[in-house]
Amino acid sequence: MSNNTDQKRLIVLRHGKAAYPPVPDHERPLADRGNTEAPAAGRWLIKRDLYPDAIVTSDAVRTRQTTTWVISELGDKAPTPYLDSRLYLSSASQVLSVINETEEQVRTLMVVGHMPWVQELGMRLASVESDERAVLDMAERYPTLGMMVFNIPGEWASLDGRDADMTHFVVPR
Repeated sequence: MSNNTDQKRLIVLRHGKAAYPPVPDHERPLADRGNTEAPAAGRWLIKRDLYPDAIVTSDAVRTRQTTTWVISELGDKAPTPYLDSRLYLSSASQVLSVINETEEQVRTLMVVGHMPWVQELGMRLASVESDERAVLDMAERYPTLGMMVFNIPGEWASLDGRDADMTHFVVPR
């Protein structure tokens, strides 16, 4: 028996502002601003009582650091993040297949990644029931630390296109 109060949520977060030192792209750390701003994403989630049961993050340095700042805010309620190399240099389709693997007992999943797939995923998932302002803002500009929240109607395994209701697009600062 499924129960609508048992609604699933997907949170998609783009990493914070990154620095450009002379290192391979995968190794780029957050800039000072990224380190200063990233905890705000965690605070935004706490204010709305959105605590992820699972967090999957790209294994790039800047996404790992962003995730660390978020879980430091979430404190004891934070799950141990799972690093997935498939979320680096990925397509929206590849990311969706990672999301589709999520175990059904996970009610709220957080995915931390990169442009362009964060925005492409938003465009792909947003249903006609989505908050129009949120979708327009996300489509127009997806800055660092941009975060989308979706209500997921069915099973993770069947999530595909246009079937998630975007409720928020925010850039916590």
